[in-house]
Amino acid sequence: MIQPGDGVIGKDVLMIDHLSIQCADMAASAAFYDGVLAPLGGSRVMDFAEVIGFGVDAKPEFCIGPRATGDGFRECHIAFAAQNRSAVREFFDAAIRLGADVLHEPRLWPEYHPNYYGAFVRDPDGNNVEAVCHVADEDSQTL
Repeated sequence: MIQPGDGVIGKDVLMIDHLSIQCADMAASAAFYDGVLAPLGGSRVMDFAEVIGFGVDAKPEFCIGPRATGDGFRECHIAFAAQNRSAVREFFDAAIRLGADVLHEPRLWPEYHPNYYGAFVRDPDGNNVEAVCHVADEDSQTL
């Protein structure tokens, strides 16, 4: 079993097939996710107006739809994979341009593991959205 701080991340093993969240303002959320997922290689791969699916390939892995159930807001945390630290910074810059509230600027989080590099922002609905890179890469030398 992998323990926190081991610095070992499973390869090609997925536990979640896809994730969908409900949004109060579909247009604002669609614009936000279009902007912040592009630096991570993600884009719209499905668009039925009522539901928009984003993915890196043709399969939607993250979907948004209109808020249709429940009362009030319940924050969720969504972490998107970045191939390198530069992509984490590009995600963060795109979020700032789109008016996102900053939770944590891009930085190393050694309490998670030595190479955990992430940035955290709020999406238009107030969710905690992160981009994370788990490997040291060549651009890390300039940090």
